[in-house]
Amino acid sequence: MTGRSGCGRREEDTVEADELLVLVAGGDQRAFETLYGLVSGPVYGLVRRVVRDPAQSEEVAQEVLLELWRSAARFDPARGSALSWILTLAHRRAVDRVRSARAAGEREEREARRAHHPAFDHVSEEVEAGLEREWVRRCLDRLTALQRQSVTLAYYDGYTYREVAERLSLPLGTVKTRMRDGLTRLRECLGGAA
Repeated sequence: MTGRSGCGRREEDTVEADELLVLVAGGDQRAFETLYGLVSGPVYGLVRRVVRDPAQSEEVAQEVLLELWRSAARFDPARGSALSWILTLAHRRAVDRVRSARAAGEREEREARRAHHPAFDHVSEEVEAGLEREWVRRCLDRLTALQRQSVTLAYYDGYTYREVAERLSLPLGTVKTRMRDGLTRLRECLGGAA
């Protein structure tokens, strides 16, 4: 390990980072290389404490250092040291990554719950449909044979009144009367639901 861990050296690093960042803002690549070497350790360390995952921490640290190159001109020495500014960028980016990962995890969890629990219960839907069919069958059984035959041909087989009349060899008016009377009795039986 180098002698950069001492307090005196740390102050020198801060002054050096301030001067280097001003040069980087002017597009000086060598100054950026030197600044990179100076701040990459502290940036990674801070990001690692927030993000925790080593691979993601490396990725975020690289993003911060790239952002440093692109946005060095936004640094204002009157508002604080370059090192503080850089570590603030790193902290914000790390927190953004954690929030993004948390939000993605929550989205995946919601989707998994939604996929695991269908919007409706298939079993209860089938039972309900079966009960409704049985109820309709019982009500149909209360009709006269002629009414039941007319209603069944029209509603279950899809025939028009005229086609029902032809199939049963009855006048159209008779079929309409049977249908009307049959539907009235069904409505009464089903409690007004028909």
